[in-house]
Amino acid sequence: MKKQLTYIAISVAVCLTIGFLSSFATQSSVNDWYLELNKPSFNPPNWIFAPVWTVLYIMMGVAAGIVWAKGFYHIWVKTALYHFGIQLLFNALWSIIFFGFKNPFAALLVILALLVLLIFTIKWFKVVSTTAAYLLIPYLLWVCFATALNYKIWELN
Repeated sequence: MKKQLTYIAISVAVCLTIGFLSSFATQSSVNDWYLELNKPSFNPPNWIFAPVWTVLYIMMGVAAGIVWAKGFYHIWVKTALYHFGIQLLFNALWSIIFFGFKNPFAALLVILALLVLLIFTIKWFKVVSTTAAYLLIPYLLWVCFATALNYKIWELN
């Protein structure tokens, strides 16, 4: 149990760090360029994004820690964590492309790839731990919502 808590703590820290670092790209545009964009009626208020992402990054880290604690020597664990790492990079890349480069279309392509990678990650997490896979479901739902939002912002602008 102590080993699992250590892996969870490390994984949560990594996820929160990735989120924190990608927020620099977000902050560079959220108070000017993003405000000027035409947005759909279902666009949530800006203040909601930081708490939602914080909770999601924590859940992602807990899920990854649970999988990691099953034994990195195991091929299924390695495969699951490989997928997790790649999707986490695409998660950060989306913020850089959308907010940093101010390119909603390229960001849409990135988030579509992220969705596919996330589905594969959930599939592999489920092979290792059903609990870990279920912890990623809110993240999947949020990314689906973000994809629709990204699409509409691109379409409206």
